[in-house]
Amino acid sequence: MTPAELAEVVLSAAHTVLADRGLDSSALPERTAVERPRNPDHGDYASTLALQLSKKVGVPPRELAAALAEQLGRAPGVKSVEIAGPGFLNIRLDAAAAGQLARSIVEAGPAYGGGDSLAGQRINLEFVSANPTGPVHIGGVRWAAVGDALSRLLRATGADVGTEYYFNDAGSQIDRFARSLLAAAKGEPAPEDGYGGAYIAEIAAEVRTRRPDVATLDDAAAEEVFRVEGVQLMFDEIKSSLRDFGVEFDTYFNEKDLHDRGELDHALTRLREQGHLFEADGATWLRTTDFGDDKDRVLRKSNGEWTYFAADCAYYLDKRERGFDRVVIMLGADHHGYIGRMRAMAACFGDDPAVNLEILIGQMVNLLRDGAPVRMSKRAGTVVTLEDLVDAIGVDAARYALARYSSDSPIDIDVELWTRATRDNPVYYVQYVAARTASVGRNAAEVGLTRGEADAFRPELLDHDKENELLKALAEFPAVVATAAELREPHRVARYLEELAGAYHRFYDNCRVLPRGDEEVTDLHRARLWLNDATRTVIANGLRLLGVSAPERM
Repeated sequence: MTPAELAEVVLSAAHTVLADRGLDSSALPERTAVERPRNPDHGDYASTLALQLSKKVGVPPRELAAALAEQLGRAPGVKSVEIAGPGFLNIRLDAAAAGQLARSIVEAGPAYGGGDSLAGQRINLEFVSANPTGPVHIGGVRWAAVGDALSRLLRATGADVGTEYYFNDAGSQIDRFARSLLAAAKGEPAPEDGYGGAYIAEIAAEVRTRRPDVATLDDAAAEEVFRVEGVQLMFDEIKSSLRDFGVEFDTYFNEKDLHDRGELDHALTRLREQGHLFEADGATWLRTTDFGDDKDRVLRKSNGEWTYFAADCAYYLDKRERGFDRVVIMLGADHHGYIGRMRAMAACFGDDPAVNLEILIGQMVNLLRDGAPVRMSKRAGTVVTLEDLVDAIGVDAARYALARYSSDSPIDIDVELWTRATRDNPVYYVQYVAARTASVGRNAAEVGLTRGEADAFRPELLDHDKENELLKALAEFPAVVATAAELREPHRVARYLEELAGAYHRFYDNCRVLPRGDEEVTDLHRARLWLNDATRTVIANGLRLLGVSAPERM
């Protein structure tokens, strides 16, 4: 019996109790939930439904809890129900009902853990969006890991998700990039405000190979060639490195398209229709202070140039007009000041920022070796890059390490820890269980042990304390996934997997799955193989949500 199934049993019992007492059943919620008590001695699951209903139906909570406990005690699979405190229900399942979960998980396979809690939501999720002026640095890599894991979580819980990379191919940073390439091609030092690093020389050389005529052009024309060709080469490299990291986007959106398609003018028209534009000092302003911003924002300068914020407005409107109900944007730590103006901008379009816009801020990442920060990339010149991180610890460890911590906290990634083949390395600890459960399955087949037909499974045999502990840990997975998606916190999945790995190790050490020597295969061996394979399923499903592999051998 899963927690969701038990919650339905509790709700059904409440319907019966209210009907028997002639009470209004409309007081009942459409859904309820059960939780694992912190103290296992208090039972397998706990319900607060009696406390929630008490005032609504005019019955003291303990009296209502007693009636619910009596009705629940008659339900198949419920071993006992105890009342605690002012009206908590502590529920114990019999071994058969608890063990049945193993079969449910194996039969569900990759679908186990998913749900529909976010069904009906259309979410645009933008992350990374590093400017195409250099390789993806370690801060952007954090958003690559977290953003991709979040997109998987949102989809697993029923949301319609479109992932997006905003390709900033317009503006002053691109101008500086083009000038830096031109200088490198001419053998000159980078401009004072330009970009350094070996990659600039590499790209400049590649542009000259592709366009040998560039050497015959004047500086203005040559700079334009380096702008177009160089940006494309840089962006191709960014996409390739992200793809190697396991991250691909549904949409790569070019800022230049906003300008070329007249979308900035379109956004201006919409904002004017909403009554939030005004003219001052020859410029066009958006009155964001009406919605809590610390100052009004210029959209078009007095010389006719657009501001970055104007492009932000047009891009937001474009997403909304593509049918997305909620726009989620993941930004770096240095963008905290954007939150107020972006929320005000959404309100200026007539949206509710609490519903239609969500901004997540990520904190810094440090790569450490021997306790000291890793030296900056020779190729990038100024930053530690995605490739540096992957070279140091590998893709799986990098993705797991970056997704394991709350994104609003800075993290240090210790190279020695994350490459260690020991239990104190979190990704190794979890992947080891994936490999061990697969190994148990292979070894079982060699000795003729199979799970057998599903209807021959005897879940009541799984009555050892460590089997019960593992079953309860497996049962938590759907709730962990739903909460992680709702709160935008993939790290909850990683921490859960580590707890599950611990529960499996304790089960494995105390409950032998395989027969010894010439020992005959029994129904208990088969039941434990179901539990082993259920663990493999959940570990693999959880790692998949993080974009990490579940190896069969290590």
